[in-house]
Amino acid sequence: MTEPTTSPSRHVAIIGGGPAGLMAAEVLSQAGVRVDLYDAMPSVGRKFLLAGVGGMNITHSEAYPAFLSRYAERAPQMATLLRAFDATALCQWIHDLGIETFVGSSGRVFPTDMKAAPLLRAWLKRLRESGVVIHTRHRWLGWHADGQLRIDSPTGEQQLKPDAVLLALGGGSWARLGSDGAWMPLLAGRGVELAPLQPSNCGFDVAGWSEVLRSKFAGAPLKNIAIALQNSTPRLGECVITASGIEGSLIYAWSAPIREAINQQGVATILIDLLPGKPVDKVAAALAKPRGSRSMSKHLHSQLGIDGVKAALLRELAPAECFADPQRLAQAIKGLALNLIKTRPLDEAISSAGGVRFEAMDENLMLKAIPGVFCAGEMLDWEAPTGGYLLTGCFASGRAAGLGLLSWLKA
Repeated sequence: MTEPTTSPSRHVAIIGGGPAGLMAAEVLSQAGVRVDLYDAMPSVGRKFLLAGVGGMNITHSEAYPAFLSRYAERAPQMATLLRAFDATALCQWIHDLGIETFVGSSGRVFPTDMKAAPLLRAWLKRLRESGVVIHTRHRWLGWHADGQLRIDSPTGEQQLKPDAVLLALGGGSWARLGSDGAWMPLLAGRGVELAPLQPSNCGFDVAGWSEVLRSKFAGAPLKNIAIALQNSTPRLGECVITASGIEGSLIYAWSAPIREAINQQGVATILIDLLPGKPVDKVAAALAKPRGSRSMSKHLHSQLGIDGVKAALLRELAPAECFADPQRLAQAIKGLALNLIKTRPLDEAISSAGGVRFEAMDENLMLKAIPGVFCAGEMLDWEAPTGGYLLTGCFASGRAAGLGLLSWLKA
């Protein structure tokens, strides 16, 4: 796609130094626009760097239809952004920064050194060379009565009147890294249609574990299991028992439908398959074998390999009478019902749902209520699971908003 160019006298202020804001800054500066980027934190890309701790998962290699489906009900809107900058384009962009990538066994894509910092350093170098000026410890406070931007800086409040503004302020999780949702009332006060911020890719609480489970197994991983909701296809993976409930990658993958079920019904029931590789009839047959003088715990271990946290969870959730009936116990092992009653707090979540509704913007991601103000990144009302989908969405929306802003300036 040919990027529109505009006069170098044009000046744009970008608020937010995460992937979306930085990507928009690149698009704009390469087209000759003077860009000043403001971030409230002491340095930019702080949440991006945190996402790279333990391995920088930048995107995912799965086929586009499956990739797009990860954005659920917002897939139609995200398709418009991803068609112009999909996972393949993102990988090529990374390669152009001098960073090589590889595809892991799960299909996730990583930089070869698994780190975020070298990628961010190379990117910031390119941005500065293209003229982008980055102002840290500068917090956006909204608008002055005459329409100027209010920026709180170390030297006092500043007022700016750029030709256009791009907001890339993140969602509502990890406030200590800058994503605190403080922009919500500022936009609501200007008539922008918003969806409430909610936890996404988050853990959940149960009504209460027994003291035995909580004291002995909080922090224990549940490996090689499958989880499903009623009338859904199970997903394989692992998660972790916490003192108040359950969290981890497999739970995060289900977090949106679990959260919505809790919102609507006050509770969500997940079904945990402790032995996804064994059909229920084989589990029942193994349990029906004579156990002699052995305890049920030893029988479960010797016949099915169920011990530790799996055995404790089975004892916690299965009715006591199941243990005298191999068929009922087998059904419990293959579909252990766990009731989740609330999400963990928003600030603990990996990401957030809600924010600026797509219906509040035009096709260029400009706010209909505030012409000349564009939005991108996690502050938009979309969500996706972990696995590279969140970052890809942020990059793609930042690029789209930058191009949309260029078109608006040119017009």
